[in-house]
Amino acid sequence: MTYLLAGDLGGTKTLLRLVKAESPDRSEFEYSYKSQEYTSLVSITQEFLAAARTKFGSKIVVQAACLAIAGAVIDRVSYLPNLDWHISADELQQELKIPQIELINDFAAVGYGIALLPPQDLHTIQTGQSQQNAPKAVIGAGTGLGQALLIHDGTDYQVIPTEGGHTDFAARSIQEFEFAQYLCRQQQVSRISNDRVISGRGIVAIYQYLRDTSKLPENPEIASLVKLWESQTEKLADPAALISAMAIAKTDPLAQATMQIFITAYGAEAGNLALKILPYGGLYIAGGIAAKNLALLTDGTFTAAFNDKGRVRDLLGNIPIYVILNPQVGLIGAAAQAVRLVI
Repeated sequence: MTYLLAGDLGGTKTLLRLVKAESPDRSEFEYSYKSQEYTSLVSITQEFLAAARTKFGSKIVVQAACLAIAGAVIDRVSYLPNLDWHISADELQQELKIPQIELINDFAAVGYGIALLPPQDLHTIQTGQSQQNAPKAVIGAGTGLGQALLIHDGTDYQVIPTEGGHTDFAARSIQEFEFAQYLCRQQQVSRISNDRVISGRGIVAIYQYLRDTSKLPENPEIASLVKLWESQTEKLADPAALISAMAIAKTDPLAQATMQIFITAYGAEAGNLALKILPYGGLYIAGGIAAKNLALLTDGTFTAAFNDKGRVRDLLGNIPIYVILNPQVGLIGAAAQAVRLVI
């Protein structure tokens, strides 16, 4: 039986899905893998296809694949900095014996998936005034910070991947300047990118900064997990999830202060992105952190920072802002692109 393969490869997890060309929106078989437990994409895909063949009891023939990568794709090659994986579409075609394989940026995949989402998969945090065929933008924090642009060419939206998450972090207050200096010293770097701040590891970094410089008491449970995180080279522990959960529950002042800085920085960078393209078709917030922290994104902190752009703030108030609730939007977009390879 002939299938198409869609994949969404991130620094934390890799999602693979088999679909049929005639029904790419329906998953025939899928599985999630912890990326850091594998040395390459080939080993994950081979394990996935073996499991599929076991389930279906027949030979699985994959006609084409589209794989969304959490990194830049240049000349059919990508490098995942958070995993130290080097991925070549040509080499994958040979090793996996799949005739056609396309690599796309993971936020390009989100861009392709947006149009296929039902209304219930979007949560509006700023209504704005949507304009038909106007530019759109995508931003999303997870293991790192991703960004993409969508431009209408008169027929359809064309997705433009970017590496905008690696632009310089722009401190906006004395506290943020001090945090940036702290992070430079702690991580022994000369510049701080948005990716280091507006991400899961950024939440932990902000927490460490406040822990070391403020008088706020530290919760023993978070302290233990952060200490474990600091001692691990592969960072398997996830203090960011616990920090945000306690911030949402309002049970820990240090966690609340951490997420206040994080959400403010997130909103400010989303506003910076919006000023560069004026996405009156909508700004979409993707990534695992957004959906899990909807309460923090909807309390006004994010939109206040988003719109806080001085003389041009009125330009941003009319931009619709949506949180993508479907964590598999990248897979949906990758599957749609896989179909295009065979039609």
